[in-house]
Amino acid sequence: MEGYLAVIVIVAVVALLAAGGLFLLFRPGRKAPPPVKPPEAPTLPEERRPAAEEGEGATTTLPPPVKPAEPVVVKPEVEVPPPSAGRMVRLRSRLARSQSALGRGLLELLSRDRLDDDVWDEIEESLITADVGVTPTRVMVEELRTKVKVLGSRSPAEVRGLLREQLLALVNPDLDRTLHVQKHGERPAVVLVVGVNGTGKTTTTGKLARSLIGDGKKVVLGAADTFRAAAADQLQTWGERVGADTVRGPEGGDPASVAFDATAKGIEEKVDVVIVDTAGRLHTKTGLMDELGKVKRVIEKKATVDEVLLVLDATTGQNGMRQAQVFAEVVNITGIALTKLDGTAKGGIVISVQRELGVPVKLVGLGEGPDDLAPFDPEVFVDAILGD
Repeated sequence: MEGYLAVIVIVAVVALLAAGGLFLLFRPGRKAPPPVKPPEAPTLPEERRPAAEEGEGATTTLPPPVKPAEPVVVKPEVEVPPPSAGRMVRLRSRLARSQSALGRGLLELLSRDRLDDDVWDEIEESLITADVGVTPTRVMVEELRTKVKVLGSRSPAEVRGLLREQLLALVNPDLDRTLHVQKHGERPAVVLVVGVNGTGKTTTTGKLARSLIGDGKKVVLGAADTFRAAAADQLQTWGERVGADTVRGPEGGDPASVAFDATAKGIEEKVDVVIVDTAGRLHTKTGLMDELGKVKRVIEKKATVDEVLLVLDATTGQNGMRQAQVFAEVVNITGIALTKLDGTAKGGIVISVQRELGVPVKLVGLGEGPDDLAPFDPEVFVDAILGD
């Protein structure tokens, strides 16, 4: 009986506690808990949101994404260079400023009433100082002595005529100074430009391209000086200015490979001339000189090398002669490009280098402007030495 009563008491207590909890939960004045919001859907990337998101008929659009501005690449304007014909005549005044001192000195000496041994020694010294060379100087002095004896008295015009004749004979106007840049059927002519560091080789290559394009030819440049990235950049700038493509390779790459690719591109594009600029080489470095021979041989697998131009700095004088002789032993030099001829009184290098190598001076640099490379004209050169 007592157990039954205990159960009834427990049930009653539980019922009372449940009734109290319900009363507290639903008592008057209690606010309902706020509804839980579902998570918002992410904004769609389309320019127009769907109507289901904003209500029927919604027309709201998103602005298009802002794209970063692309850098503007300004291509250099392609220039139209003047033709090569007559350039040396136009640049004669620059040549006269540097060479006329030699001419005036010789004319003054030869115009003296009495030409004794001392005067002839002075004439000889003037010519040697101008880098004419010892052997050509002695030949010229002997010729002058003989002709002066035959003439006897000499007017200024006769003296000038004698000197002009002898200088012109030493410069040798009969040498073939033609630049061989005529294409062979579908194959372009190839010009290989060689020389030591600092002679203006890359600049001469760029100026030559301008000159040929001014004469109506299409040109491809080969930047085979892979030892200096600056040389390839410089050559490419020269090419861009006149609309010539430049083939280049990785810095430190194989120069022969670049020369080969440039020749192949010239054949593919059916250009007239491919000009290959090689690395400046010290003529005492046997390995580099051998590499130059390799460049020439690799080019000849695709086309004929029509010109090998040795670039010499006229201001180096007889040192330039030694350079020329070593290069001539490695590659078959066909012509000389003599730079900075307007900046030296030693124009006799024209005579001595031709005599030693047996190849003509074909081009001369007479200034720093882009069109200051000119085909060499012996008569203009001699007249500039003697003055008006």
